[in-house]
Amino acid sequence: MRILPHRYPFLLIDRVTDFTPGEEIVGYKNVTFNEPFFLGHFPGLPVMPGVLILEALAQSTGLLAFKTREAEQGIEERPKDEVYLFVSIDNVRFRRQVEPGDQLMLHAKLLKRKRGMWKFDCVAKVDGEVAAQAEIMCAAREITH
Repeated sequence: MRILPHRYPFLLIDRVTDFTPGEEIVGYKNVTFNEPFFLGHFPGLPVMPGVLILEALAQSTGLLAFKTREAEQGIEERPKDEVYLFVSIDNVRFRRQVEPGDQLMLHAKLLKRKRGMWKFDCVAKVDGEVAAQAEIMCAAREITH
């Protein structure tokens, strides 16, 4: 929470379990029946929306990027005037549904970075089975009002 600006109900990472600066991150989201999106997606057949799985993966990439910068530059927290935004999402594939009771494992591996742009290979798994995968590109941008 010190690094990501997201808060309930939009903070989609419960814990980071493995982290190597400049390389990869692994974390998880415990998917519970009490998630607000299950009220309408889909009543009687609760399925986590694919866009929220992608958002959880993107949040993990944000953690990897900021923690990598922190390790390299000694930054102790995300600058308050900076936000991390999607640039592109490519090669998205959904392989299985994510339901209440699942633990969604989030894996992000840094592919490359250049001039504030970060590209990651991301995979979300449940019980070792791929639920979704994508190449996600994001960038840190200064907030101007």
